[in-house]
Amino acid sequence: MALFNILKKEDGTPQQRPVPQHIAVIMDGNGRWAKKRGLPRTAGHKVGAETFRNIATYCKDIGVKYFTVYAFSTENWKRPAEEVDTLMNLFRRYLKEAIETMAERGVSVRVIGDLSVLAEDIRELIADCDRESAKMEDPAVATLCINYGGRDEIKNAVRAIAQQVQSGALQPEDITEDTISRHLYTADMPDPDLIIRPSGEIRTSNFLLWQSAYAEYYFTDVLWPDFKPEHLEAAIEDFNRRQRRFGGV
Repeated sequence: MALFNILKKEDGTPQQRPVPQHIAVIMDGNGRWAKKRGLPRTAGHKVGAETFRNIATYCKDIGVKYFTVYAFSTENWKRPAEEVDTLMNLFRRYLKEAIETMAERGVSVRVIGDLSVLAEDIRELIADCDRESAKMEDPAVATLCINYGGRDEIKNAVRAIAQQVQSGALQPEDITEDTISRHLYTADMPDPDLIIRPSGEIRTSNFLLWQSAYAEYYFTDVLWPDFKPEHLEAAIEDFNRRQRRFGGV
C-alpha cells in the first residue's frame, strides 16, 4: 500500500491515509437492479458500465494503482443472446472511448481473459488499447476481465508450462509458484489486496483464484449499479482496520 492525500481535515488541509495498491471488483447485481425497476436486464448492464467508469476514475484519483473488474465470465455465454450482445456492444463503446481518452485521464485500460473467441473488431480495439497504453508513462491501470475464468486461466498456465517441460526448456523441479504466476494473465501486475463483491452474494465465482490467495474480501448488499465512491470508501476503511499477516503472527 501507499499513502495518498485524499481526504480533507476540517481546516481544509490534506489528510493522509493508506489505500490498497490493487482493488478488484466482482461487478454483480446489474440484472437485479433492473428487475427491481421493471426494466430489462440490459438496462442494468448499461448503468453498471457507467458505474465502472466512475469508480475506475475515482480509484485513480485517490491513488489506487490497479483496478480490476470481473466484466464477463467464461460462463456468461450461457445468458440470453440479447444480453450477451448488449454486453459486447458496451465493451466496444468503452474501448473506443478509452483509446481516445486514456492518455488524458492517465488511466491505461487493459483486457485479460481468453480473448480468442471475441469478435474480431473487439480484439482489434483491445490491440489498439494496448498500443496506446504502451505510450503512457506510469499510468493507473484499469483492467477488464472478459471471457475470464480463474480455473480456465490456471489450466492455460499449466498447459504452457507443460509445453516448456516437454520441449526441455524447463525442468519439473524448477517449477515454482512464481513460474505459475508468470504464466497467468495478470503476470505484470501485483496480486489484489482487496476484492469487493457487491449485491449480497458471498462467493468468489471463479475470479482471480490464484491471485486472491491472500486478498481481503469485502461483501456488501449494494447492487453494482448503485455502487458509489462512498461505498468504495467504506470498503477501504474496513480494509485498513484489518491486520494482514500473510500466514505469520
